[in-house]
Amino acid sequence: MSIKYYEDFTVGSSETFGNYIVEKDEIIEYARKWDPQPFHIDEEKAKKSVFNGLTAAGSHIFAVSILLIMQREIKVQVVAMLGIEKLRFKHPVRPGDRLSLTHECIDKRESENKDDRGIVQNRITLKNQNGDDVLTYIDNMLISKRKKV
Repeated sequence: MSIKYYEDFTVGSSETFGNYIVEKDEIIEYARKWDPQPFHIDEEKAKKSVFNGLTAAGSHIFAVSILLIMQREIKVQVVAMLGIEKLRFKHPVRPGDRLSLTHECIDKRESENKDDRGIVQNRITLKNQNGDDVLTYIDNMLISKRKKV
């Protein structure tokens, strides 16, 4: 397993990974508990909605993005997530969609208070099997630096 520290992030670098298939039962089960809108839990009502069919809840898709990040082979030494910016749901996620994630470093800076960490800003893009962006956001992460010996 590779470990990634603050020093390993390069502005402009990106990686794409993940292969997550969103199942119909998962969409309905998640939505029943967390976002019980008719277009997430009832196929007939969903057909009459603006989505013209069953779609996954936005919070569900955001959770999938975090899962894909955590499942990648490179483990990042995250101290804390500092925030999310510009969260956008670009395209509905439907049963059977296969999702992958692109993670692009767009900025980094040293911590002003602690010399053992830095702040990395990443653009996250979740795409379906057709290449449609389904979710985009920018995360701000506090990342450990390598220990100096």
